[in-house]
Amino acid sequence: MKVRFKSVHFSADQKLIVFIEAKLMKLGLFYDSIIDGEVFLRLDKSEDTQNKTVEIKLNAPGKELFAKKKSKSFEEAADAVVAALKRQISKHKSKDGILSHM
Repeated sequence: MKVRFKSVHFSADQKLIVFIEAKLMKLGLFYDSIIDGEVFLRLDKSEDTQNKTVEIKLNAPGKELFAKKKSKSFEEAADAVVAALKRQISKHKSKDGILSHM
């Protein structure tokens, strides 16, 4: 699966990108129909400690999966986004009549 990263208002370090890629590769093993994806990392300029946003859009045949989460760290937000996408994939697979193997 090819994944494009875009960071807004900061420059993402390689360690963060590798962390998120590893999470997404696990999703790819869970649901092998994912074609590609885009990850948007945003650092909001605010007083709030939860100013880091991760958005992930995945493209699968006939379906676009999207999740967005905000947290105090990019890793925490990425974990929450991947969990939300896993739930979406489970729903999508069960609608298609494919047995879910979690």
